[in-house]
Amino acid sequence: MKKILLLVSVLVVAAACAAPPTNREAAPANTNLAETKPAAMTEAGAIANEKAVWDAIKNKDYDAFASMLAEDQMEVTSDGVLDKAASIASVREFEPSEVNFSDWKFLSIDNDAFLIIYTANTKGKYKGKEFAPITARASSAWVNRNGKWLAIYHQECPVKPPMAPTKSSAKPAATPAGTPAMVAASADPIANEKVVWDLFKSKNYEGFASLLASDFIEVEPDKVYDKAESVESVKGFDATKATLSDWKSLRLDDDAMLDTYTVKMAGTPGAGERHSTIWANRDGKWLAVFHQGGTEVNASAPAASPAAAPSPKASASPAMKAAPSPAAKACPAAKPSATK
Repeated sequence: MKKILLLVSVLVVAAACAAPPTNREAAPANTNLAETKPAAMTEAGAIANEKAVWDAIKNKDYDAFASMLAEDQMEVTSDGVLDKAASIASVREFEPSEVNFSDWKFLSIDNDAFLIIYTANTKGKYKGKEFAPITARASSAWVNRNGKWLAIYHQECPVKPPMAPTKSSAKPAATPAGTPAMVAASADPIANEKVVWDLFKSKNYEGFASLLASDFIEVEPDKVYDKAESVESVKGFDATKATLSDWKSLRLDDDAMLDTYTVKMAGTPGAGERHSTIWANRDGKWLAVFHQGGTEVNASAPAASPAAAPSPKASASPAMKAAPSPAAKACPAAKPSATK
């Protein structure tokens, strides 16, 4: 009996030594995965993140400001499309003394990206000189990178009074003969944007509507539009002579892409306006979820320079840029004031 017990004990010990420690290694792996996946963002959390950016600028904590920006961050300004280094350099001459926020709107792009939209009224100094109070509509996109939420895009336009609607000669419900109402988009945001403008030129408003997500938001100087308002608004302008240039694109994540470009057409300032759109994969279909226009191009600034220096007017922006003058609307969900 002792020999049998001894043999059993030896076999048990041998088996324990030979077995791979899979269970002990699995726990740390799962823990690490949980650490790199942040909780779903809420509107309150998004607002807190955006205000933290402003606080860093007001406190002149430029290291903290830099730590909240993604490495491929893009800021669309009147003076150009700035990269991260240029945005950090620009805020060093911007000294906001008072910033008041209002009209917050939160939009979830997907699990790893969100938008926060708001109005900011700013007082302060630029290059040591006081500037007149500025009110702007601002938008920022944030993304999850390795478990940390980082700002990847920012743009704003000046606030203008609401414009009176005009009657359009176009038939709202009509789809041009031989043109499909439903239009397919892809993961290429620039190609999608060009399709949108082709739809405007052919007055295929149903096709345009089919490319917008149900929660689509458009930010313009006069107001923030929902999908229905944007579709209705484009029926009042002529895009046939519009020219698009200075294309840039940015990947937010596997299911979200951004494009930005310059528009020149009747009703826009001489140098044009900068516009941006975010496209998202919703249930296998790429749709526009956001658009911002009305950022007037500063004709005196170097064209599309990532390191363009801000002009001597600070705007209300978490990554300061020149305050655009009142700009007319001309974008894939907007229209120039001259036509309204």
